[in-house]
Amino acid sequence: MSFPLLTATAALPAIGAIATAAVPAARRTAAKRLALLFSLGTLVLAAVVFLRFEPGGDRYQLTESRAWIADFGVRYELGVDGIGVALLGLTALLIPFVIVAAWHDADPLETKSTRWRPTQGFFALILMVEAMVILSFVATDVFLFYILFEAMLIPMYFLIGGFGDRAHAGTDESAATQRSYAAVKFLLYNLAGGLIMLAAVIGLYVVAGSFSLSEIAEARANGSLEMATSTERWLFLGFFFAFAVKAPLWPLHTWLPNAMGEATAPVAVLITAIVDKVGTFAMLRFCLGLFPEASKWATPVVITLALISIVYGALLAVGQRDIKRLIAYASISHFGFIILGIFAMTSQGQSGATLYMVNHGISTAALLLVAGFLITRRGSRLIADYGGVQKVAPVLAGTFLIGGLATLSLPGLAPFVSEFLVLVGTFSAYPVAGIIATSGIVLAALYVLVLYQRTMTGPVQESVRSMPDLRARELAVAVPLIAVLIFLGVFPKPLTDVVNPAVEHTMSDVQKKDPQPEVEAAK
Repeated sequence: MSFPLLTATAALPAIGAIATAAVPAARRTAAKRLALLFSLGTLVLAAVVFLRFEPGGDRYQLTESRAWIADFGVRYELGVDGIGVALLGLTALLIPFVIVAAWHDADPLETKSTRWRPTQGFFALILMVEAMVILSFVATDVFLFYILFEAMLIPMYFLIGGFGDRAHAGTDESAATQRSYAAVKFLLYNLAGGLIMLAAVIGLYVVAGSFSLSEIAEARANGSLEMATSTERWLFLGFFFAFAVKAPLWPLHTWLPNAMGEATAPVAVLITAIVDKVGTFAMLRFCLGLFPEASKWATPVVITLALISIVYGALLAVGQRDIKRLIAYASISHFGFIILGIFAMTSQGQSGATLYMVNHGISTAALLLVAGFLITRRGSRLIADYGGVQKVAPVLAGTFLIGGLATLSLPGLAPFVSEFLVLVGTFSAYPVAGIIATSGIVLAALYVLVLYQRTMTGPVQESVRSMPDLRARELAVAVPLIAVLIFLGVFPKPLTDVVNPAVEHTMSDVQKKDPQPEVEAAK
């Protein structure tokens, strides 16, 4: 039996979570270093997965299959395609930066608090989320994916509710209430979506007799699987609803601003840059792969919802007074672009959507983590409490600007490539939708530049006059992320080479071909 590389990649952070939680209470620094070490080890294994993946090879590679719950046909079945390997790499890349950025976020405020081990628990939960997300990107058994899809909610709930942002403007009691509200809302929304998905998962097994993606695809290909139109549509809706909550897609998005606002900046990155990508990834793998006809049937409605997300999220971002909530609404707009690219059902749109998942993760991490450093210094998330920061902390202001420019998809930075491909793919199939989506670019420039102007330029406010610039630990977070944004903005080929063959498989699943441009004959 060959080495189970995918299992090892997911198991390493899980083992790290257990080891970190077991570190004695007084050795907080040792726990942090141990968590960082395991996250770096996971990054090394993810790099091996990326290097061993052959873009022109089989659809699912490095496969593993073992019996799990044999009486119910459930298998521990793993395999990675081009889309999964890109998102696995994103997850493994970001977690070490999340850990370094959160180095002091869970330190106890009082000595007596060391009797409980909040620091060890905080970093253990981050590693546990990483393990579950990685497994969800490589799971090819529907039931296994569902278990992971739901299980990752538990550590996220505690990260949001138990380790909230210390820069809350209210009293300790009101801050705890707000954190609790945000955590419960996150949990209830996602559990509701998951329960509906569970009914659809059971329905799929009744119809297909299997949870295995490969077996279902084989049965569909040889004609032994016949699914009634109404049945396929109901099953599609069950899966899509859960993924739309996770994504998040309007009008199921309202949990995100609360969760990101109350969480620490690194945990907010974990939410929007990593965990939420499971929803959009699953739309490609499960909605389009399992229910191609229903996906085409739902396309007009999904595109409409995606356009509303783009414009609505951007408009609300413009009007925000809270830095983190502004970034949250911007993310809702960006997820609208991702879903638009998926359901445009063109190769450019789906390639752009997959690249957008990766590039949005990196750009949002850069902006949010630098914003977190800023908020920690001032002790406030309100935009009005800042001004003139670039004069006292120019490096902080510069990295914040580059993160913001990436968010608005400036040419030369990674998100531009993905947004351009999404719009090209949308224009070729749905010109009106492409025109409406373009307004999101204009609004993005508005909310990013206004945010920078109000916080970084103008007279120096007295409250920021003594603000220190980025320290070595913080530079170790910001500089590599910015370097990756520039590299992928100038040279996206390493990602596109991996993603494009997987997109061709998805296009084949839904039996769609790219629209041919209409060219007038020469007179």
